[in-house]
Amino acid sequence: MKRKQMLRYTYLQSPIGPLLLAGETRLSRISFPEGSKVFAPDPQWVRDDDAFKDVQQQLLEYFAGERREFTVELDVQGTSFQKRVLEALRGIPYGETRSYKQVAERIGTPLAVRAVGAANGSNPIPLIIPCHRVIGSNGKLTGFGGGLPVKKYLLDLEQGRRLLL
Repeated sequence: MKRKQMLRYTYLQSPIGPLLLAGETRLSRISFPEGSKVFAPDPQWVRDDDAFKDVQQQLLEYFAGERREFTVELDVQGTSFQKRVLEALRGIPYGETRSYKQVAERIGTPLAVRAVGAANGSNPIPLIIPCHRVIGSNGKLTGFGGGLPVKKYLLDLEQGRRLLL
């Protein structure tokens, strides 16, 4: 039986609202304040506002338009397929987008577009693993755990556009 994780967590005030950051020693989860993938701390988790200072600093730099790549160590969890997809997402350059089909092709499974979409949707560390950079083949914004307005905000931020949320 798998033991229940004892995670530390903190909140970061950001332009898109308070982000929940959680993990043991390395960051393993980020939750948006709204959207379909919001989660709250488990009652057994320990609040530690000194946790993940490096992550907090890099996220603030990102939102200020000063950071294009994250260098923090992560504790990425998931199946081997999910980890391959998440690694491919990390390879999408700042300010660029890819379609689900392009990600599927990148990892050598061109017919697994829906599976790539599911893995993208289960990304436990959004922003740092930039699932917001994945769009539909038709160029339209598709589902996002933080909500489509946040996805648009993040893409606009990376394009240097005027930001309104």
